[in-house]
Amino acid sequence: TNSIKDTGYNVDNSLRFNIASDDHLSKTFSSAGNQQKFTFSAWVKLSTVFSPETEMSLFSASADSNNFNAITIGRDTGVLRYYEVTSGTTIQDLKTSASLRDPSAWYHILVAVDSTQGTSANRTKFYINGIGISDFSGTSRFGVNTTTNFNSAEAHKIGYYADTNSGEFGGYMSEVCFINNQQLDPTSFGEFDEDSGIWKPIDVSGLTFGTNGFYLEFKQAGTGTNASGMGADTSGNTNHFAVNNLTALDQSTDTCTNNFCTLNPLSANEMAFSNG
Repeated sequence: TNSIKDTGYNVDNSLRFNIASDDHLSKTFSSAGNQQKFTFSAWVKLSTVFSPETEMSLFSASADSNNFNAITIGRDTGVLRYYEVTSGTTIQDLKTSASLRDPSAWYHILVAVDSTQGTSANRTKFYINGIGISDFSGTSRFGVNTTTNFNSAEAHKIGYYADTNSGEFGGYMSEVCFINNQQLDPTSFGEFDEDSGIWKPIDVSGLTFGTNGFYLEFKQAGTGTNASGMGADTSGNTNHFAVNNLTALDQSTDTCTNNFCTLNPLSANEMAFSNG
């Protein structure tokens, strides 16, 4: 439906991540922002499901092997997960019961955090396609006023674990946003179409992104860490991400408002699929 109708707001580009070549984006912030309150939003289309590996990292941060975190999708389960490790101890491991297993669909994933909230369930909120998730298979949550690894002056990576050379993401991402100092709800990033009821993106350029906030539209095809690179930040903060192993061929026009037909690895698993 989104491929043949005007959605009111059109997304031009996505970035395709290939597991075999360790494609990812990376950034180390010069100073820390608010590590207790932030929002991560991304539109995602999977091209790898039920791989033998365990996790695909959407967004991660790490100071060292004892202090790290990640927002992931399970390759073997399709489960959305956010875990946090501090001083070698897991202080949060939150996993949805719902599974993301459709390689033909674009999903909007939103993780909104405010560890200052008195109610435990309000400190980390998950939304998929505009709907809040309340059913979790793992419910270990961090305590009040926890300082997370996100927004630290440490390594942050998209499509990869920040602490190890693993966690490769296989699929497409578009409209990747990180908001500092606000726990936002889905209406800041999308809306339900009045005709079809389908969750669709809206223009987010007017949001206040805050320190270390970024907005990745993937409109450029360069490999530099600048406004011409694939990891260019268009929020106005110039928090450009470094490009790792991605090439101009990975800039795609398959997006959350222009969904392409793609081969289905679930129905033709005698074939070897690569590059989406």
